[in-house]
Amino acid sequence: MPLTEALPVTDAVAQWDVWGTTARVVVDDPAALAAARGLVVSQLRLVDDACNRFRPDSELARLPVGRWVEVSPTLADLLTEALRAARRTDGDVDPTLGDAMCALGYDRPLARFAVTGTAGPVEVRVVTRGRRDWRAVELVDHRVRVPAGVHLDLGATAKAVAADRAARLVADRLGTPVLVALGGDVATAGGDRRWEVLVSDGPREPAQVVALPPGGALATSSTRSRRWRCGTREVHHVLDPRTLLPADPVWRTVSVAAGSCVEANTASTAALVRGRAALGWFAAAGVSARCVAADGTVLTTGRWPA
Repeated sequence: MPLTEALPVTDAVAQWDVWGTTARVVVDDPAALAAARGLVVSQLRLVDDACNRFRPDSELARLPVGRWVEVSPTLADLLTEALRAARRTDGDVDPTLGDAMCALGYDRPLARFAVTGTAGPVEVRVVTRGRRDWRAVELVDHRVRVPAGVHLDLGATAKAVAADRAARLVADRLGTPVLVALGGDVATAGGDRRWEVLVSDGPREPAQVVALPPGGALATSSTRSRRWRCGTREVHHVLDPRTLLPADPVWRTVSVAAGSCVEANTASTAALVRGRAALGWFAAAGVSARCVAADGTVLTTGRWPA
């Protein structure tokens, strides 16, 4: 269950469906809610226009390959964060997995997937030798060059960037403390309010309410959400760039608290790829995280509340 979805909807809360998940805006002053929702919707529209890989008219889908091209400030920001995430994780969070996602059948929104019928066998080929990864993408200011044979998928970071941008926009424009949640990506901004956030894996699954400091963020990545059938197998959307296949489900979910949502999301996504090795990585870096193993065991690192 995405963060905060189980919390009550009040006159200071707006909630709606977007990108196959739930968007949620919470403000201190109910009188500011309509304007805050409008600002968040406008920000999500900008991000969608820039990088929705399912839309042939998105800026990302129309990027030429093999030559330098000027891109919008929004897409430049999204690309910057995606490449920064790749650097910080030694390529575990890689924005060049668009073809691999499509090869597994994730070439359209999950809402359009057939949910009935019998799946036939599927042949899966793993080809990693010589694959051009995130290091082949060049970005200078608002100019980018994507090499031939590389198709970008910014899904690993774009939603978290959108949450950060939307929260800052509302706080700056309206002067109100705000929480913006896009499924498992939660960003806050403005004022000195502490926010209580529900972290849950679903009904009757491990759950916890944690307090975020003002301006804090939290992200949860999961191997149990965004699943579909690929031939005879059920697969999920977090791929290991080394195999181009879904990461082994060592963790059911990983939640990370950080200073920004994109920072938290980068760490939580990389942890799914790294498996048990993520615990040592988190401990060495002082990351506050909650890792739920496949058997439901909950392990925490850093300052995550007991």
